[in-house]
Amino acid sequence: MAVLIYSLCTLTSLACACLLLGSYRRARHRLLFWSGASFVAMTVNNVFLVLDKIVFPDVYLLPVRQGSALVALLLLLYGLIYEKE
Repeated sequence: MAVLIYSLCTLTSLACACLLLGSYRRARHRLLFWSGASFVAMTVNNVFLVLDKIVFPDVYLLPVRQGSALVALLLLLYGLIYEKE
């Protein structure tokens, strides 16, 4: 059951990243780019979660997961603070 939930979370964040970056290509609003980049990092975070919990349960990947989550948060925060219309 956990594999299904983790996989759906990964696919959902990947779909959000694709939709946001596709909208950025059409509209060229910089906030869409930073949001899409943040969701790409969230997708990577979810992949590390699957690897940590399902594929390699004996390997300690928590620092890698937290690092990717921090990158995702910082990308979104940068876009929200410094990008102006």
